[in-house]
Amino acid sequence: MTIAIEPVTDPHALAAALSGRMLIDGALVPAVSGRTYAVINPATGQTIATAPFGEAADVEAAVASAAAAQKAWAKLPARRRGALVAECGRLLAGRVEELGRLVALETGKALRTESRGEASVLADVFTFFGGLGSELKGETIPFDPAMLTVTLREPIGVIGAIIPWNAPMMLMAMKIAPALVAGNAVVVKAAEEAPLAVLRVAQVMNTVLPKGVFNLITGFGPECGAPLVAAPAVRKITFTGSVETGRAVYRAAADKLIPVTLELGGKSPMIVMADADLDRAVAGAVAGMRFTRQGQSCTASSRIFVHDSIHDAFVDRLAAAVDRMVMGDPLDERTDIGAIVSKSQHERVCGYIEAGRAAGAGVRACSALPDDPALAGGLFVRPHVFTGLGNDSRLAREEIFGPVCCVIRFRDYEEAIAAANDSDYGLAATLWTRDLKTALDAAHRLEAGFVQVNQNLVVQPSLSYGGIKQSGLGKEASLEAMLEHFTHKKTVILNMT
Repeated sequence: MTIAIEPVTDPHALAAALSGRMLIDGALVPAVSGRTYAVINPATGQTIATAPFGEAADVEAAVASAAAAQKAWAKLPARRRGALVAECGRLLAGRVEELGRLVALETGKALRTESRGEASVLADVFTFFGGLGSELKGETIPFDPAMLTVTLREPIGVIGAIIPWNAPMMLMAMKIAPALVAGNAVVVKAAEEAPLAVLRVAQVMNTVLPKGVFNLITGFGPECGAPLVAAPAVRKITFTGSVETGRAVYRAAADKLIPVTLELGGKSPMIVMADADLDRAVAGAVAGMRFTRQGQSCTASSRIFVHDSIHDAFVDRLAAAVDRMVMGDPLDERTDIGAIVSKSQHERVCGYIEAGRAAGAGVRACSALPDDPALAGGLFVRPHVFTGLGNDSRLAREEIFGPVCCVIRFRDYEEAIAAANDSDYGLAATLWTRDLKTALDAAHRLEAGFVQVNQNLVVQPSLSYGGIKQSGLGKEASLEAMLEHFTHKKTVILNMT
């Protein structure tokens, strides 16, 4: 099936055009079985498209296509591969509005505050990694003067990438851009809730890349994701998602003895010292909690430890700031906060809110539900700021993945560091202070893969990103990650005698 490649800014029309298709061997195709499932607009509850219900036969076709294309792709000079990936970035940069509107429609993320920005970062990731083709270097080793000893960086082969729904385009790009530049072919399994924008990205990129180098399949974990991990020709898995699913992926990969990269989630602490710039720290909490993404972020600063002397003022200012945010139609430029992605996730978040209330915690429910009748069936949740809960409460220990945070008092710096590290997770952490000595000490002692002081940026290309403990294995977003996770190192010895 052929779909116009010209930019389409009406997301409903584009969703309908992409309906029922995935991308295998350069073509938009239905599932072998013909089965589909509904793609729902979470802001209205209405079906906007269908997606193929991918199963083992579809996985087999996609992996075969990737395996057939990979060897020729790997033989291209690395800088040439990089130039093609960078050209994909250039094309995608011209489609920020199209892609931003489409991902807003299917995920419920507000266009102005989230989705347009994600589309911009998507393009930037391909441009960044496209420029790193010449960095796929080996080494010379002084082993023996009579022998020339070198190492080579070679691609792994076919990469299986399983991506989530909360930032599907950006997180896909972080996986496939370095994999492609390194000479691998990829098969992406899209999140079932958000298959449309990533499919459009795949379609656009396939106008540049050789057929079969980038395939995208849709479906559910047991029927589509599990066969992808198990496919004999898949030589590496990179996965972003829940800890539970990550463990299952890890076990399956272990049976094949193939490498994995796992980015699994977090319960990220934010420590606000007594000397912090209060206004700046509050703004950092609003950004860090990813309220504009409905809190649906693995790096969300959902445990906020605030010094006793400023705790009440901090909570008042945080609640007031979030209260000013507008919840509504994700495609409306006035909207700050959109909808929760799915009914099951909506029920999960609401369950945590009820648990917090039942525990007797103090709570501030912020912003206001939209009053537009067209959004009456939408999956909206007001942001909630809980106080009075300990670091041992469910809300402080379990990843909620919604607009819910706990503000916890502390009196002593050592107490705050210990509480911040008292978690199964270790993805991200932030500290807010004017004291350089405290900042440096905390940077060393906080148990997280990504530590920031007086700021709360999201993942960026060129900054190594990944967690420790149950937040996962491996790194993404950097040159080092490309070399470590998408190439093998081969040692070659030439005897000169």
